[in-house]
Amino acid sequence: MLDKINTAKKRILEMRPEDVVNLDAYPIADRDDPRRAALVARLKQELDQNQYVSLPDFIRPEARLRAVADAEGALPRAHHNCSERNCYLQRKGDPSLSESHPINMFLSASMRMLAYDRFNEDSPVKTLYHWAPVREFIAEIVGSETLYDNADPSQPVNLVCYKTGDRSAWHFDSVNAFTMTLMLQASESGGDFEMVPNTRSDDDQNYDYVAAVLRGERPDDTVSVAREAGALCVFRGCNSLHRVSPVEGDTMRIMGVFVYETAPGVVGDPEVNATIYGREEAVG
Repeated sequence: MLDKINTAKKRILEMRPEDVVNLDAYPIADRDDPRRAALVARLKQELDQNQYVSLPDFIRPEARLRAVADAEGALPRAHHNCSERNCYLQRKGDPSLSESHPINMFLSASMRMLAYDRFNEDSPVKTLYHWAPVREFIAEIVGSETLYDNADPSQPVNLVCYKTGDRSAWHFDSVNAFTMTLMLQASESGGDFEMVPNTRSDDDQNYDYVAAVLRGERPDDTVSVAREAGALCVFRGCNSLHRVSPVEGDTMRIMGVFVYETAPGVVGDPEVNATIYGREEAVG
């Protein structure tokens, strides 16, 4: 009898994809809908031009509140990732280079990381992540023929929580051609998402310019991307420095990070997972 009650409760808690994604504003489920084609074309153009695109109210309010509750409930299982790294996500510099070289410029970062398997299976962010229309929609925006779910136990979608004083330092995303995030709860103040589009290129690391940005000498080149609660953001962080400014106030900033792959079966590096998600600590 107890099993039947628990099953019934689980069905009530589960949210269908259409209960999660705001299909009224983003008709992504019907590939024959001309509004979808127009939406994809507009967002693709904006991403190519600005290196980022923001989609307000992508998630429905009820689903967002459920996701926030999931994060808050799972917070004791989060890994407090507090580190000093350079903008290339490295912990060690290069003694053959000057102290002013960006490889030798280290910045502080602090956040709470909830890996994929550390919060509820029926969380709305997981429903969103695994829904094929979302994956196909994002693939068209970023210009990828096909995207696949990440197969790692930690990485597919994770929740990043920032308390007062937490921040993400200036950095490049090392591998992924694009990054997809969903703002679930904004902080009272601070916690701004900032980026410097096209800080470097595939052909030029542009070290002098990168160093100037890290020293705070190019404020006019910094773009503050609107990230109100419920907004989905897709950006190209591989060649554009970006950060989250220090969070202020009692309200925790909660963000979902979604990782799709261009090939099936991709899993993460165990060393990276230990560093970012605290896997050794969590397992031990």
